[in-house]
Amino acid sequence: MSKFLKLSGALCLIAAPAFSEGYGLGRAALPEEIAAWDLDVSPDGTGLPPGSGDVLTGEEVFADQCAACHGDFAEGVDNWPKLAGGWDTLADDDPLKTVGSYWPHLSTTWDYVNRSMPFGAAQTLEPDDVYAIVAYILYSNDLVDEDFVLSDENLASFEMPNADGFIVDDRKETEFSQWVGEPCMTDCKDTVEVTMRALVLDVTPQEEGTVTQAVAEPEAAPEEVVEVADLDPALVEQGEKVFRKCKACHQIGEGAKNRTGPILTGIVGSPAGAVEGFRYSKPLMAMADAGLVWDEASLNAFLAKPKTFMKGTKMSFAGLRKEEDLAAIHAYLASFAQ
Repeated sequence: MSKFLKLSGALCLIAAPAFSEGYGLGRAALPEEIAAWDLDVSPDGTGLPPGSGDVLTGEEVFADQCAACHGDFAEGVDNWPKLAGGWDTLADDDPLKTVGSYWPHLSTTWDYVNRSMPFGAAQTLEPDDVYAIVAYILYSNDLVDEDFVLSDENLASFEMPNADGFIVDDRKETEFSQWVGEPCMTDCKDTVEVTMRALVLDVTPQEEGTVTQAVAEPEAAPEEVVEVADLDPALVEQGEKVFRKCKACHQIGEGAKNRTGPILTGIVGSPAGAVEGFRYSKPLMAMADAGLVWDEASLNAFLAKPKTFMKGTKMSFAGLRKEEDLAAIHAYLASFAQ
């Protein structure tokens, strides 16, 4: 008898009792093994670990862990998912489905961030960091104020705007009969022709630093850097670094184009809402009609606390909290004129 036959016979004898009750493989999972992958969180808060996180902490964690793909303000980078905005688009032909506009339960957001993010390093975030990130996402959607704190105690009671926008899927009972049976193979066409093309053309990621546009935007006129004698060059340089917080949404200088936010070239001293081709929010246009001009005082007030200065603003930036950053960004913006 060969060694193989001896070995296979021995294995059969060992596995025989177990095989009579099942497949004879494995064992029941231990409680600690189940706990390692049983991470789901229910809408009623079941499964949430103790913890809490506030918006401002979330802004910092989001910038470190999420902004590379989702933008500093949850507005999305290139074709990576947008997490904020779209609240008034669900009835459109091409709705923007974000956490704020579409998701019915906040527990889904917490569960997904905790289970799958950040990309490439899933389940490395502490619960407090997850609470803070979700709080910042809510803030980016204008659903909470900047002093909001999310915790295991209040998450389940938070109502999402689209919570009532879903219905029970009863298609099996109401439509299933239409899906079964013999397929109709009569009056078939001899050829198939393309009659329409997709309206959304930016679904395939491009090379880094490029964005595919469905409709080409007009080229902006070249802008010139204004030589202002009383601007401190060091302060302008510092402001350029602060402007990195703005680059995800705004462009400035030669060749600048409207993005999520309008062009900022020549903004200092200009009337609000004056950039051609940009669709401003109703609150901004209301203040523009009332005579708002972006002088140093109004810019500083807006950039320090955007949502306080302008209720309902679409800009989801939490604000610049340091006076030196406000002075620097003003100097940098002032160095670009129309």
